[in-house]
Amino acid sequence: MYLTQALHRAVQQHPDRIAVRFGTRQRTFREFTDRVARLAGALQHLGMQTGDRVAMLSLNSDLYLEYQMGVPWGGGVLNPCNIRWSAAEILYSLDDSGSTILLVDQTFAPMVEQFRPKARTLREVIYCGDGDIPSGMHGYEALLAQATAVPDAVRRGEDLAGIFYTGGTTGFPKGVMLSHAGMCSSGLALHAERLVTPGGTFLHAAPMFHLADMGLSLPHWIEGNTHSIIPAFNPETVLDTLARDGVTEALLVPTMIQMLVDHPAMKKPRDLGALKTMIYGASPISEAVLDRAMAALPGVAFVQAYGMTELSPLATISPPWTHTAEGRKRGKLRSAGRASYCTEVRIVDTLGHEVPRGTVGEVAVRGPNVMQGYWNKPEQTAAALRDGWMHTGDGAYMDEDGFIFIVDRLKDMIISGGENVYSAEVENVIAQHPTVAACAVIGIPSEQWGESVHASVVLKPGAAVTAEALIAHCKALIAGYKCPRSVDFRDALPLSGAGKILKTELRKPYWEGRARQVG
Repeated sequence: MYLTQALHRAVQQHPDRIAVRFGTRQRTFREFTDRVARLAGALQHLGMQTGDRVAMLSLNSDLYLEYQMGVPWGGGVLNPCNIRWSAAEILYSLDDSGSTILLVDQTFAPMVEQFRPKARTLREVIYCGDGDIPSGMHGYEALLAQATAVPDAVRRGEDLAGIFYTGGTTGFPKGVMLSHAGMCSSGLALHAERLVTPGGTFLHAAPMFHLADMGLSLPHWIEGNTHSIIPAFNPETVLDTLARDGVTEALLVPTMIQMLVDHPAMKKPRDLGALKTMIYGASPISEAVLDRAMAALPGVAFVQAYGMTELSPLATISPPWTHTAEGRKRGKLRSAGRASYCTEVRIVDTLGHEVPRGTVGEVAVRGPNVMQGYWNKPEQTAAALRDGWMHTGDGAYMDEDGFIFIVDRLKDMIISGGENVYSAEVENVIAQHPTVAACAVIGIPSEQWGESVHASVVLKPGAAVTAEALIAHCKALIAGYKCPRSVDFRDALPLSGAGKILKTELRKPYWEGRARQVG
């Protein structure tokens, strides 16, 4: 199996079907595949060798899909950059992965100018945005116009398909290595879940650098469906695009669903009759938001997908019936679903032994979708991958029907607005402030974001600083979504006998009376 396999099938069976729509621009599978083959040729002409990493830093566009297919077509390895990261974080991911070529649009070109002189491996930058081409960059369309279409390199199976960066427990992002077979197996599993309408259209509203979007788009490539793209999530744009393009399936995180259904534009009459399935994931959804969403979109099936980057990204599916009155009566609504196709899921103790049903343990997953490991991080790989099982760090129990219920995170991680925030990353940045003696970062409940990042800080004797100043300090060094939204100052942090900070004590007043300790 290989990522471009479905594209070959689509162009063979329906070359004149619309493959991509972006604004007023649309291309058929024949046109799209030709551009993919020429992009692969252009990248090879710029020096891309088999296995070289090629990065992209851009808002959503049809060119992002050309990148996702063109890099593997030419034999390269994908490295999509998180558009919410700071320049320092992006530079780290480029250097760590050894990326040699970067594609960038007009939104992020100024950032590239900041870090390019410091980049150790970056050789070429391709400008794929609007307006004039910045000095020292290649123009995307000019490269394609001059390029020769090349044959598909057909890297496949366990060949590395991409390095996808996620937060790190040690304060540095980790590059998750995913194979062609792993990503394709996840796409096939989603297709087997019957979440794809033949001849339908999938909406790319979630950020395309995120594996959730790419993973959920793979079954639509397999089906040969149309991809409708908007640059970034905006409630009114989403609603307009759903109606204009006859979108049949969409992926949104719960925060986006809340913003969509609560937006005034939701009351404007539109024909959303084509929409069949709304898939959500990355964080749980509150029952109140789900009720409002189902009322606003009657007839639309809601489906929860649970997984992580390390699982390409799928582990479990909670199907439409669990969201109905029957599913609620049977107590399945609060579950994260049960193992999808191609995947085994079990709940284990600290020794890796499966625990009895109803007992809380750690979610472990095995299957072809499991990552190959963390790039250049053998110790963290060994800790996560044991005997073929990926240990997720999520605490959960499994009921008699195989449904899992997430109750806590064993890793020190917060999920805010669908994005993973590792406390260690934030704590390392706060600790750099000259007034800070000690700090601890936790997730606290948030109706809008699921969880909100909160910092408890102990200042050095005689020092003074405001919460606003500490937050501004963080924003200069890390992505905004990782920064604390609230800060409290303490004389001391609660410590265990071994001197470890007791975050359970810090969380207790915020989460007291709640069924689970995560948003």
